[in-house]
Amino acid sequence: MDVFSEIEKLLKEKELPYEVMHHQPCHTSEEAAKIRGTRIEQGAKALIFRSKGKYLMAVIAGDRKVDMKKLKQIINSKKLSLATPEQVLEITHCKIGSVPPFGNLFNIPTYADTSVLQNKKVWFNAGRHETSIGMPSKSWNKAVQPFIEEFHSDE
Repeated sequence: MDVFSEIEKLLKEKELPYEVMHHQPCHTSEEAAKIRGTRIEQGAKALIFRSKGKYLMAVIAGDRKVDMKKLKQIINSKKLSLATPEQVLEITHCKIGSVPPFGNLFNIPTYADTSVLQNKKVWFNAGRHETSIGMPSKSWNKAVQPFIEEFHSDE
C-alpha cells in the first residue's frame, strides 16, 4: 500500500483542496514545523493506540500531548497503550513519525482532539518522512470524519 497515493486518491475523489510539500526527512512535530516553515500547533500528529485488543488513532495538534486518562474515558476503557513501532507499521504501512491522520484509510476509528480544528490549516507527514500535505482543517475533517473530542493535556 502506498499511503501517500491513497491519501491523494481520497482527497481528489472528495474534491478537497490540498498542497504537497517535499522536504528533508523529519520525525518529530518540532522538526516538521521548522522544515515546513509552519507553526508547531498546525501539525496534525497521528498516534496509534491499542485498547482491548483493538487499535484506534488519536490526532492532536503538534504542540499538545494526549491526556491518557481523558482518552480512556472517551473510549470507555480502563486500559490504553501506545502501539509498538512494529504494530504501527503493520497497521498503517508507515513508520512512526510518518503516519498520516487518516485512520479511515486503515479501517481504525479516528479521534481528533479539538486542538486540531483550532487552526485554519493543518499539516502532516503523508506516509513518508519527507513528504507533507497541508490543507484546510475543515477539508481534513470532511475527508476523515473523526470523532471530535477534547483529550489534550492541560499541562
